[in-house]
This record gives sequence, C-alpha cells and structure tokens, in this order.
Amino acid sequence: MRRRIPSTAALVAFESAARHQSFTKAADELVLTQSAICRQIAGLEQFLGIELFRRSRRGVKLTEAGLAYSRKVAAQLDAVERDTLAAMGQQGAVAIELAVVPTFATQWLVPRLKDFQRLHPEVTVHLTNRTRPFLFADTAFDAAIYFGDAEWSGTEAHFLMPEEPQPVCSPELLAGRGQFEAAELSAMPLLQQTTRPYAWRQWFAAQGLSVPHDLGGPRYELFSMLAQAASHGMGVALIPPFLIQRELAEGRLVPAHPAALHSSDKAYYLMIPERKAESAALRAFRDWLLQVARAYQGESRP
Repeated sequence: MRRRIPSTAALVAFESAARHQSFTKAADELVLTQSAICRQIAGLEQFLGIELFRRSRRGVKLTEAGLAYSRKVAAQLDAVERDTLAAMGQQGAVAIELAVVPTFATQWLVPRLKDFQRLHPEVTVHLTNRTRPFLFADTAFDAAIYFGDAEWSGTEAHFLMPEEPQPVCSPELLAGRGQFEAAELSAMPLLQQTTRPYAWRQWFAAQGLSVPHDLGGPRYELFSMLAQAASHGMGVALIPPFLIQRELAEGRLVPAHPAALHSSDKAYYLMIPERKAESAALRAFRDWLLQVARAYQGESRP
C-alpha cells in the first residue's frame, strides 16, 4: 500500500520556514527562491488539508496546527539525518548502540573503551544516557548497562560489579578531623541520590542506627551532581569510590566514614536482548567488558 507521506522537499521547506517564521529566510537557507518555498508549502497544505501559516503583509505566522506539526516534522527530520550520517559513516563497520547510566559511563567505562577499540577496530560503540529500564523493542538500543536487580524481561543479564557506596564529603566539612562517627553523620546535611532514595536509611540501619530525617536533604539524579555538591561542602554523600577516583585522588572529596553500603540485590549489569544475543559484535563487547570488570574488581579489593 502506498504511504500517505508528503515529499521530503516540502517537509524540509516547511521545517525551515517554521523555524525562521519566514519564507525569505527559509529560501536563503535552502538556496531556493522565495516562490519555490511558497509553492512547496502551499502543496503541503493542500496535501494535509490544513492551513500551516497565516499570511499577512507583515509576513507569515504559524497556525496552531502548523506549530504542532512543525515540532513533529523537525524531530523526524533530525532522526532521518542522524540515521543517514550513521549509515554514511559505517562503510562496512559494525555499530553497537549502548544505553548507559551516565556517571558509570563517563567515569568508569569511557576511560577503558580505547582498549576495546584497539582489539576490535571494526566495531564502533555509541553511548546514550538512560537511567531507567525501557523496552528494547521500542528503541534502537542493542544493549544496556544499568544498575538494578537484573530483572529485565526478554534480556540476558551479565553481572559487572556491585556499587558499594561510601560516605564522602569535602575536607573542609571534616575541619581537620580524621572521619566522623556514624552517629555524627546523622546530624550532617545528607545529600540524596534520586534513584537510590533509601540509601542513607539502609546505611544507617547497617550501623545499628535509626535516623528520623534519613530521607531528607537535597536530591540529585546523577552521582556526578552528588559529587559536585559534596565537594562544595553542601553535605555528606553516599557515592561508590570507583565513580569519584579523580576527586579522591585530588583531595576534593575524602571518606567521611569507613563503612560502605553492601547491597545484595542490586548491582551493575550488562543487559542484552535475547533476540540479539548471537550478534558477533555484542558477544565481543560482552566478553571484553566482563573481563575488564573482573580485572578491576580484583585490583580494587584490599
């Protein structure tokens, strides 16, 4: 069945005119005449059966329907352009679209990816931030690295490492002391991680303490935000040491207490959809990542 889709030229002309709110500027951008832009948009309006612009002596202005349609068209043209550039850039190479939790990716994964590229120059790994599970069938992702319980329908889970966050703060907050006692931390401002809302409650419980305000305090979605807030003296944060190695090495953050939070039910996992488990590129990336994760855990153990 023939698709009910207007011409690409008409959509490109409309998107440019809508973005500039001007047929003249659209013509300049696309290196066309103003009359050509007018014809393209008039044809598009006839195809759709709706008015996209209101014309007046002062110029043109999007109608409500035109504004809504322009946003959707712009998003779709952006997607087509990305896919086209990706296809042009592959030239026989294989790409992996990987969804990642952001701080883990920037602080731990990216510094090690050069080794994978050296071993597998034919495979390109693209990273996109995703902090929560999603349906692989609704996305272009080939795999995901996430923190959770490995219960993800239709996938195979590969354990990477535990999180084990530890209380950290700025040296100024310690004011020359070595570290705080657990009870002293309960009186400090507690910086919260949005996706780990009960982390402080679990940590205090492991120390045998019940703290009424353990869920209170400013919340940050990313560990990188949490680290910045803690390094500026805004409070104490629970952060896995492997995500803040630079801050610890430079002394911008220091351990506020030696005890880490050991969670038995959640960790970092590589999740691969069952329908893509036989991909040679994914298998190569999986084997490399698991080996690197095991090596890191061996190095980081006391």
